[in-house]
Amino acid sequence: MMEVLLYFERVMVLKISILGLDDERFNRPIQLIANLFFEESNIVKDLDITADVSIIFSVQAGDKKVNVSGELKDRKEKSFKASYETELVPSDSEKERFNQIKNAVAHVYLTVLQDWTEITQKWGILTGIRPTKLLHKKVQEGIPSKIAHQQLKDDYLITDEKIALMQKIVNRQLAVVPDLYSLQKEVSIYIGIPFCPTKCAYCTFPAYAINGRQGSVDSFLGGLHYEMRKMGEWLKEKDIGITTVYYGGGTPTSITSEEMDMLYEEMYQSFPEVEKIREITVEAGRPDTITPEKLAVLKKWNIDRISINPQSYTQETLKAIGRHHTVTETIDKYHLAREMGMNNINMDLIIGLPGEGIPEFNHSLSETEKLMPESLTVHTLSFKRASEMTRNKEKYKVADRDEVEKMMELAEDWTASHGYVPYYLYRQKNILGNLENVGYAMPKQESIYNIMIMEEQQTIIGLGCGAASKFVHPVSGKITHFANPKDPKSYNEGFESYTAEKIKILNELFSEQSSTTK
Repeated sequence: MMEVLLYFERVMVLKISILGLDDERFNRPIQLIANLFFEESNIVKDLDITADVSIIFSVQAGDKKVNVSGELKDRKEKSFKASYETELVPSDSEKERFNQIKNAVAHVYLTVLQDWTEITQKWGILTGIRPTKLLHKKVQEGIPSKIAHQQLKDDYLITDEKIALMQKIVNRQLAVVPDLYSLQKEVSIYIGIPFCPTKCAYCTFPAYAINGRQGSVDSFLGGLHYEMRKMGEWLKEKDIGITTVYYGGGTPTSITSEEMDMLYEEMYQSFPEVEKIREITVEAGRPDTITPEKLAVLKKWNIDRISINPQSYTQETLKAIGRHHTVTETIDKYHLAREMGMNNINMDLIIGLPGEGIPEFNHSLSETEKLMPESLTVHTLSFKRASEMTRNKEKYKVADRDEVEKMMELAEDWTASHGYVPYYLYRQKNILGNLENVGYAMPKQESIYNIMIMEEQQTIIGLGCGAASKFVHPVSGKITHFANPKDPKSYNEGFESYTAEKIKILNELFSEQSSTTK
């Protein structure tokens, strides 16, 4: 048995003192759950701290069961108790056993915090970014949906509302990609272009202002072409097909139309059977990068799925977050893209941008209604650690939890009433209201790449600056990560070695896959 004593202040910074728990692996999950209720948390080991609340846990872990109880007391001597007992799934892995105990502690911890704060966390104890993976796993195991839903509710404290959303998305994904669970013999490709006109205040993606960087751009594109050629050679040699290709960044349309033309020509020359790739997407997220010449290049290479991202239709907001385009420009470029044959356009909106509330978000939905893109991704603002917005929070006033939730409900109602269906979601740390980002699409217009990247059912190879590769083991599903450097200078100095390292990992991965299918 072990006892855990937690203290914290109910203020901006949450201070936690732990007594009797030496295993530091508990520190991070305790912090993450505390952050669902408070802006920051800091674990300390000082019992003399002045605190608003103390929580004492009792944890009993045997061979077959774990039993956790907890009691929260505040300064007014109000007391909240919770307990949770669950069977431990047999495992030879110490990590897996600890994760089961950790989840049991989190179950009790979340319950007493919810009771004390009167705030319900709709995603329960989940702090990871891919909730739908849990439901996909149960589908693959053949568990009936009613039982699977109850297990999600019991094990993770997810609400019925969010479980229903997960089920809608899983259903849609399996309709769009019926062979989702058997695509391990193919790969998808992500190509990162690390340049933008300017950097948005909320952004932490590899994105460097392109003005004055032509030397860096030229060197980068040389390295990227090299990566594409070498990876294409390997794919052809191994007879491995490509499911999807996604050009992201940064803003891929920041480079010139001539550079874009050469890049897509390289793709057709290097990659195997490009005409059989199910989907090729190019983010043109910044309207100020879109020109008739660039759209003509996309059309030339049979690419008609792009993103044009307004984020907001309020001009003051765009200025505040560092997007140097106008609302009118977004609308005009959308119509231009449509006129030039772009048949599958995605647009992004962000809930909770500085200074925005329900009236501003309603306005963005009204403007979206005039355009009706094939897909609409609704993001909830996240204070990412390295963003300018996080470094200078005092400059950026954002909506409170209740208003953010109401805006998300508006998005759900609006999309449903206009024929859109949710088809993927992901979550981020420090996301307003502990909510989610949801991709909605008209039926048959969903992004296959977004499904593949979120559900992690196949290997995705990242090429270019800041591009992350995820190598999925064909049997265990274990994921190996490998990321190219985020800054162009480091990338330009080492792209040959990064390419070789990825091919080495792929050789090991696909040799194992071949041996398991014989």
